[in-house]
Amino acid sequence: MNALMDDNSFEVVVVGGGAAGLSAALILGRSRRRTLVVDAGEPRNAPSGHMQGYLSRDGMAPAEFLAAGRRELLAYGVEVRPGEVTAAAADGDGFALTLADGTALAARRLVVATGLVDELPEIGGLAERWGRDVLHCPFCHGWEVRDRPLGVVAHPAMPAHQALMVSHLSSDVTLFLDGAELTGQDARLLAAAGVRTVEGAVEAVAVEDDRLTGVRLADGRAVGCEVLFAAGTRLLPRDGVLRQLGAEGYETPFGTFVKVDEAGRTSVPGVWAAGNVTGPAEQVVNAAGAGYRAGAVLHGELLMGDLAARADGLEG
Repeated sequence: MNALMDDNSFEVVVVGGGAAGLSAALILGRSRRRTLVVDAGEPRNAPSGHMQGYLSRDGMAPAEFLAAGRRELLAYGVEVRPGEVTAAAADGDGFALTLADGTALAARRLVVATGLVDELPEIGGLAERWGRDVLHCPFCHGWEVRDRPLGVVAHPAMPAHQALMVSHLSSDVTLFLDGAELTGQDARLLAAAGVRTVEGAVEAVAVEDDRLTGVRLADGRAVGCEVLFAAGTRLLPRDGVLRQLGAEGYETPFGTFVKVDEAGRTSVPGVWAAGNVTGPAEQVVNAAGAGYRAGAVLHGELLMGDLAARADGLEG
């Protein structure tokens, strides 16, 4: 089968070269599937100096992790190309893809692992500190900032949640409501956790000597903190390919994500998805596991389908 394919035809094209995409490609390559990874080179965690919580890779730089993954793929004949898939459509029992540079690709199956983009709140100076002392995840960064004065910008839909989560890290936590409204239960839990609340719109972060020193409010007040969790970040999945193919989505408090089953199948036959394009809570270790699972199930389905067709041909 592989010998009949040209240089731009593959059994599987993996769209996205992060943890989920590389993991799917690894298991597909090890299963002797002709596989291509198309990588736009825009990982979500690029601003971070390290990643945490990945057993045996705790503290590793994200760029180093991805480089190691790409090297591993070479041993199994998986190709990795830089580029962006700008068009995707069903084509017979497979798919036709077009890259931004005009290259046309053909694939029997697709794995979409394009991740998401963090759209930060419009707070002055926030973007410049992102991944340094403006953070989003207590599991990714909490240990490193423990026992320091922490601030949290409330999420409109879940204003107390992030502050409660980081309250276990420090006895000095301030929740900036920034227009969000607390329920009675929120207020009780925040009081139990010892979290202070500050009303008023957040205008900017304060920085001195390249260090975050606090938050400036629109009414002129300044409130000190050394680390700020931006819970109000909007999560935008890079789901253009999936939307073009008609994949079904589902709603979360953080936005709409593609719906997948336990193996990563989308509602479009022949299309799998894994990682943050499927949900807001997929950390690197989760994304890698989801990619592995998608690749393994995809290979099995291709194998059994091809064998069934061959058996029918022999009987005929």
